[in-house]
Amino acid sequence: MLVLTPTRELAQQVEKVFAPMAKSLGLRTVCVFGGVGMQPQTNALRAGTEIVIATPGRLLDHIGRGNVRFDGLSILVLDEADRMLDMGFLPDMRRIIERLPKDRQTLLFSATIPSEIRRLAAQFQRDPQYIEVGVVSKPVEMVRQGLYTVDANEKTKLLSTILKDPEVKSAIVFIRTKHRTDRVAKQLSKKGFNAQAIHGGRSQGQRDKALDNFRRGQCKVLVATDVAARGIDIQGVTHVVNYDIPRSFDDYVHRIGRTARANESGNAITFVSPQEHKDLGIIEQGLGRSLPRTEWEGSVPVLSLFEAKGTKQRKRGVGRSFRPRRRIARAR
Repeated sequence: MLVLTPTRELAQQVEKVFAPMAKSLGLRTVCVFGGVGMQPQTNALRAGTEIVIATPGRLLDHIGRGNVRFDGLSILVLDEADRMLDMGFLPDMRRIIERLPKDRQTLLFSATIPSEIRRLAAQFQRDPQYIEVGVVSKPVEMVRQGLYTVDANEKTKLLSTILKDPEVKSAIVFIRTKHRTDRVAKQLSKKGFNAQAIHGGRSQGQRDKALDNFRRGQCKVLVATDVAARGIDIQGVTHVVNYDIPRSFDDYVHRIGRTARANESGNAITFVSPQEHKDLGIIEQGLGRSLPRTEWEGSVPVLSLFEAKGTKQRKRGVGRSFRPRRRIARAR
């Protein structure tokens, strides 16, 4: 079996779950990902293994060096399949799949599988069966969602205010770029918060340490790019904050899915500035409603495309706009 994941952290998490089950069945597992030395992975692959869990880039390195062969492969698994088949990963995926036996079972797993990804997946599968567990592409009901409109320059100040709330026990803050992730983490640390950053530009040791400290409760705030949005299972995250609003509805679903896990409740707070109104419209269109807005002293006017459509309908004499009644905790 070959299991492919988009991030190193997810590969390690999958291997941690697989290893004890595989051992009881007399099977061996190897986890292959970048950011660490090649030699231990090379030794393990050349010694032989039944299950390989890998990220695409590092696996291609091993394939190029002749460290791994897939003559006997029977099962291919793509975890977070929509991400694995998007344009960023697709060239590597094609190179890997070309080297696999055609007679195999291919399994795709994801919380969100858009129609265009289904069409693309059909290139790698024969007579696929679609299995749906729960409501796909919708946030779980246990997540309380809310919105703060805020000027871009005031986001860090608002974030600090929210994190001071005693109800915030642990929080993941999602930011779009590596540089700003580091900057915001440093700003929070200066304000007295135990915050650590995780993104693709940090070493594997730094990423592992940040996640481990967050899991253990030694770090209250994890400031992250979308490297932490996919599949990472950390219990007890009370709040997810979209410091930068995601550009797609699927990314929104994956991000806020880091809270309210294992039947617990959680909170998802999204910041939106006036220049981000189009992204807000995409998310609210996916939800089918407006996100409840929290009034605070720094609120700025932001009109979403979803509300704009409702305004046009009212001018034509049809439909009514959604007026949110429920609020999340006011910043103070």
